[in-house]
Amino acid sequence: MEMELTALHWIYVVFIALIIGFMVKRRDTTLICIIGIFLLALVATGSLASSISGIFNSFIFAITELMPTILIISIIVAMSTVLTKSGINDVMIAPFAKFIKNPTLAFWIIGIVMMFISCFFWPSPAVALLGAVLLPVALRAGLPALGVAMAMNLFGHGIALSGDFIIQAAPKLTADAASIPVGDVIAASIPLVITMGGVTTISAFILLKRDMKLGRIKAADNEGIVQDQTFSEDLLTLAQKKFFAVFIPIAFLLDVVALSILKLQGGDATALVGGTAVFILLILSLVAHKQQGLEKSTAYLIQGFQFGFKVFGPVIPIAAFFYLGDSGFNQIIGAYLPKTSLGIVNDLGAALAASVPLTKEIAAVTLTGIGAITGLDGSGFSGISLAGSVAKLFGTAIGSGTATLTALGQITAIWVGGGTLIPWALIPAAAICNVSPFELARRNLLPVTIGLVVTTIVAMFII
Repeated sequence: MEMELTALHWIYVVFIALIIGFMVKRRDTTLICIIGIFLLALVATGSLASSISGIFNSFIFAITELMPTILIISIIVAMSTVLTKSGINDVMIAPFAKFIKNPTLAFWIIGIVMMFISCFFWPSPAVALLGAVLLPVALRAGLPALGVAMAMNLFGHGIALSGDFIIQAAPKLTADAASIPVGDVIAASIPLVITMGGVTTISAFILLKRDMKLGRIKAADNEGIVQDQTFSEDLLTLAQKKFFAVFIPIAFLLDVVALSILKLQGGDATALVGGTAVFILLILSLVAHKQQGLEKSTAYLIQGFQFGFKVFGPVIPIAAFFYLGDSGFNQIIGAYLPKTSLGIVNDLGAALAASVPLTKEIAAVTLTGIGAITGLDGSGFSGISLAGSVAKLFGTAIGSGTATLTALGQITAIWVGGGTLIPWALIPAAAICNVSPFELARRNLLPVTIGLVVTTIVAMFII
């Protein structure tokens, strides 16, 4: 059955194109997103009052969805601040400084460590664990903060999350939708993950080094909490600094063990890391500031929240718009889509799948397109079931390649929506490194696109 596309679908497509165009031109997208929300609500409801209310309600929905990320970033920044001011951070990073001696080593070591940790746990907690410790080391080695964010982002939210070989949440979803064993999807995804990860990270590194050489990106441009990393106060003795420099990594290492034993994922994993950071913040505040510890702990939290909401402010409008492409539409505006609709984004993907002829080359290109489109909601996971379903149809039609097509759709959706191209999905890495998520998305666009093209071609030969 052909998917019914309405005016709402086409309005959404037009505004996606406008948002992408404005991003490419480095212009702010807030106004475009708000107009898009208003028009979608107006066309759906026919009510001016409901359309105006829809703007506010969409912001509330976006803030609610983003709040866990806002909180973890704010708490980690607050903890990092007290680590820096007490001088503990300098002691903690000393061992890493022996290995990370130049920008090249900084990029690849941070990326590989991030990938390894993210294979066992979700990338967002991994960013929180690594950022506070490895960021200042990388900066001192000459790697710009934007380069650190790219490394953590591409290796964590890209390579580790798109393969998801350990936790297997992504391949389980796609395999179920394609009615094939999850092992088949994992096996088929291995060469594609290697291709995508290798091509993308190497391309990103080459482009980064080129722009550093040309002076377009400078390590000296780091601001905000990065600048604060160089200042410490004489609040603790050297023995105390050494104790906490060992105690804090052990505390987070115990988190890692707990995550593994208790099999915590996603929000639960982030909550454990965040709670640990709060306790560390309180302990350090009391020990370092003594009688003023109670007041200082609150002050550090306020600084963290100020930073978190400052970073997220520009992201909320664009997130609010893209959430309308998925389940957010019914919750924000109401049930105005066709009864057979699976959400605007999934409808567009299904319509694309139904409108193309079936050869293995076109099947591969189409699955990449479906993955990219369904990833636009910024989740990366919401549309991969659709990718699995379409892969089954295509694989059956051409007589082979169901597992490869499923893996291709999964990898594309997660690379696009799981945290390398959609600005608000980039926030964990961008916020820890104090860089703009929009600038990080622009930096990732070309290498990720190159990676997707090469990976799609490789998939054509494997099918």
